[in-house]
Amino acid sequence: MYSKKEKERGLKIFSLLGGIYPDVKSALDYSTPFQLLIATILSAQCTDARVNIVTKSLFKKYKKPKDFIEVSSEELEKDIFSTGFYRNKAKNIKACCETLVEKYGSKVPAEFDELVKLPGVGRKTASVVAGNGFGIPAIAVDTHVIRLSNLLEFVKTKDPEKIEFSLKELLPEELWINASHLLATHGRNVCFARRPECHSCVLNQICKTGIKGEK
Repeated sequence: MYSKKEKERGLKIFSLLGGIYPDVKSALDYSTPFQLLIATILSAQCTDARVNIVTKSLFKKYKKPKDFIEVSSEELEKDIFSTGFYRNKAKNIKACCETLVEKYGSKVPAEFDELVKLPGVGRKTASVVAGNGFGIPAIAVDTHVIRLSNLLEFVKTKDPEKIEFSLKELLPEELWINASHLLATHGRNVCFARRPECHSCVLNQICKTGIKGEK
């Protein structure tokens, strides 16, 4: 449980981040919840930038779940090769699309509990799709969120699910979706894992683990 003071600190941190990233959004390029679902599956252990390069041509070739089902595994693997772990991703994408066709009329379900039932979809992917695809309050926990949540002392764990529920307790629902984006964006732009730019960080004075000094 967070104290009132801890919650106020959390709100201040996200207010400061929101001030420097006012138009924050998902780093993945997509036009539909289905495209977002596929892109998020491909983003596992791969940069969003690389995924966007791949999906630029991928989404022209495959427009609906049936297209992914009908293509051979070998061809799909070749199309997504550069995202890494391509065999497992191709297997998950095909299985996911088969489930979408068979159980959901080729539509991506908006309900979180239904999303996590899809092959290859864990809580992070379901949260990304629910939040960004359907506007349903959710917090997606990626490596940036894990790292910054610990650095900012919101949590003392690397467990994604525990972090997700802790942040949900810390923040009001209306901040859930953007919370993930704000932490991830700050992690990519300022709070680098190997050499964070603490002296130019807007959170310098409020972050307990950062290097203090003039901004």
